[in-house]
Amino acid sequence: MKLLVIGAGAREHALCRSLSLDPAVTALHCAPGNAGIAEVAELHPVDALDGAAVTALARKLEADLVVVGPEAPLVAGVADAVRAAGIPVFGPSGEAAQLEGSKAFAKDVMAGAAVPTARSYVCTTAAEIDEALDAFGAPYVVKDDGLAAGKGVVVTDDIEAARAHANACDRVVIEEFLDGPEVSLFAITDGKTVVPLQPAQDFKRALDGDAGPNTGGMGAYSPLPWADPKLVDEVLATVLQPTVDEMARRGTPFSGLLYAGLAITSRGVRVIEFNARFGDPETQVVLARLQTPLAGVLFASATGTLADLEPLRWSEDAAVTVVVASHNYPDTPRTGDPITGLDDVAAQDAPYAYVLHAGTKREGEGGPVLSAGGRVLSVTATGTDLARARERAYTAVARIGLDGSQHRTDIAAKAAAGR
Repeated sequence: MKLLVIGAGAREHALCRSLSLDPAVTALHCAPGNAGIAEVAELHPVDALDGAAVTALARKLEADLVVVGPEAPLVAGVADAVRAAGIPVFGPSGEAAQLEGSKAFAKDVMAGAAVPTARSYVCTTAAEIDEALDAFGAPYVVKDDGLAAGKGVVVTDDIEAARAHANACDRVVIEEFLDGPEVSLFAITDGKTVVPLQPAQDFKRALDGDAGPNTGGMGAYSPLPWADPKLVDEVLATVLQPTVDEMARRGTPFSGLLYAGLAITSRGVRVIEFNARFGDPETQVVLARLQTPLAGVLFASATGTLADLEPLRWSEDAAVTVVVASHNYPDTPRTGDPITGLDDVAAQDAPYAYVLHAGTKREGEGGPVLSAGGRVLSVTATGTDLARARERAYTAVARIGLDGSQHRTDIAAKAAAGR
């Protein structure tokens, strides 16, 4: 198979890395990609939001499958354009991607599918916002209705901060606070059959101890030794399959990757949010543990043949990802700083630890790799247990030089210690 992956982040690097290891993949392309992806795929310039441009590139490359990584192209309908050209594509239609594109739409679907979630209000005026904040009380959970690159949610005890965030949004969802640990569960679907992957946990706050501002994610780990062994089956039965069935009933079938962000509350599992694509940085640890070749799974989703797929095979090993972010992230990050130590990790830590690029670019032909975004690198490692995977990940992180960079030191620490 010839594959084209759309996107430029660490999620796309993780996808390209797995696809490059798949013997069925004869040619791998990525657009626009980054400095790390260039080592495993041929890069092409493209506007990822331009469905016609992506389709033209896929035709030129004679791609057998297009994999759309980020949420913005999906919501913009890029998968529709590719599909209309008769090319199999992994990713939902623009209409179905509203499960992520609109929090209010997702709540409506959950209500129709009887999926357990937080009680909420959709607000468009200052008066409605004040009424909703008063109804729920602290801690306040305020979500921008639209896409916000993982930074559209504010959880705070400060009513003024909650009100300010809400009033800055055109439309906002205000909901009750859900107690308990959070879990990310991905599922691959073709619109009928749903195949869940292994659960992971990510770390949204910028600083150790879950302090600091919300980010796109500072690290992740899998498996979850503290989770109920029946969790995946329960979520498949009560959340994932009902949601896919409800989308089909509405005439907007969802195929691709359905991501459920879950809270394991004192009253049971509740959905925090849906995403319409692989999550970053959880993808990095989930794919590190997947032993089934990836291309065939994605192709089965795109062609409606998931029911014929053999059960997925998983490594017993644990995986940990630590995100290295640039100076001042998640505010306006500093870019253009040289990154050192990447060759040292490749030479000394492979195959158990490796670096996935997020916000990077290479300066000229054979020039240095520079930072080009807020989250710059995802350092991923595997081991027989979480403690060993953590040790390998942080050993690799220590080899990397990036002026002013930051990373959390406590990714998977509690789970590794059995807490």
